[in-house]
Amino acid sequence: MNFDWNDIPLLLKLAESGNMAQTARDLGLVTSTVSRRLAAAEQALGIRVFIRNHAGYQPTEAGKVFLAHADTIADRVKTMLLESKEEAQDISGVVNITAIDVLLSHWLAGHVPQLLAEHPRLDLNLIGDFRELSFTRREADLAIRLNRPTADAALRMRKIGTLGFAVYGTKNFSGTSRKEWPTLPWLSFPDEFAKLAEMQWLAKIGPKQRIRLTNISMIAHACEAGVGVALLPCFVGDRSNLIRLQQEPESQRELWLLSHKDAGHVARFRAVSQWLSEQARQDADLLAGISR
Repeated sequence: MNFDWNDIPLLLKLAESGNMAQTARDLGLVTSTVSRRLAAAEQALGIRVFIRNHAGYQPTEAGKVFLAHADTIADRVKTMLLESKEEAQDISGVVNITAIDVLLSHWLAGHVPQLLAEHPRLDLNLIGDFRELSFTRREADLAIRLNRPTADAALRMRKIGTLGFAVYGTKNFSGTSRKEWPTLPWLSFPDEFAKLAEMQWLAKIGPKQRIRLTNISMIAHACEAGVGVALLPCFVGDRSNLIRLQQEPESQRELWLLSHKDAGHVARFRAVSQWLSEQARQDADLLAGISR
């Protein structure tokens, strides 16, 4: 039996999710079809690509080798198609932009009408997500990340700005000294986000009371309601009815724009990438929290 190369996306998706039902939903298939194609692929390859355990479908050691090569093949096929399509020279079609949700909703969305007025045939998908979505599988075409990415030959990356964070609260907290901060009620992410720079900063404060919420928008709304104080991006806090407990930003994160290394060959990706960089340049002080 010959291996069906059309099964590569299916195997990659199963490796990503570890769940056959989820893979079927993502690909618009039924679970039995995914199961049948997996069995046929393993028979054609002569190896077990996956084992099933309590965590779902996990690649075997042989499967890991195969999937690494399969990902490379999928990447090269994508590049070939991008470079050969006539649309590569046309600023039209879908562009997927991913970033943390508040960066999209409180900053970037306000600039979208200008972009669409210039390029009315563009379709934008703004995807608010902490996860690092795949460029190869077109889960993302452009990504804005809040830390310097590790070097990756498959990606283009450049720093486009700085994001400042300050401590905000309602006027009830006005005049609170830094020494009093540990005694205040603090709004923060849940503990599973402990590795985030903002959570590590808060850990140094050592708050006695914490109220945990799952995203920055919820934290900002709770802060405006007077529930507690919070470390917020300045572009969020400064546009609300909140005050800074200290005028200077407490911490900063770098803003990095990432794309697939071949995205520059496609006019719509190139145009949106340039637009993102320009908006970040124009709003540099707002994002960094320098001006009020």
